[in-house]
Amino acid sequence: MDKKSINQTVGSNIKREREKAGYTQERFSELIGMGPKSLSAIERGTVGISLSALRRVCVVLSVSGDALLFGDSPKGRGPELIDKLERLNPKEYEIASAILHKILEAFALERGISQEEGSNRS
Repeated sequence: MDKKSINQTVGSNIKREREKAGYTQERFSELIGMGPKSLSAIERGTVGISLSALRRVCVVLSVSGDALLFGDSPKGRGPELIDKLERLNPKEYEIASAILHKILEAFALERGISQEEGSNRS
């Protein structure tokens, strides 16, 4: 893979992760200490990214360098939800976890009720 292809791959992976995190280019560039035009050039793959900038991107987006360098191929429906949960701060995670547990309990109860109704009809 040549340098231009690598820059394009890394740039598109950064853009994908930035958008998944809900950041505009302007806001994200502020968070990583880079100008919006520089970020735009990186995302388009017209220039490469320094290792120090790549590290800042990884920290702000809470993603691995591998995800940005090589991309990832999530399978199933879980990785997207996991990715969103991993981006939460500890307090937000605690709240989301409690809510998710309640939802799963409700689903389990609903399945139990549906199974009981099915067995009562027999």
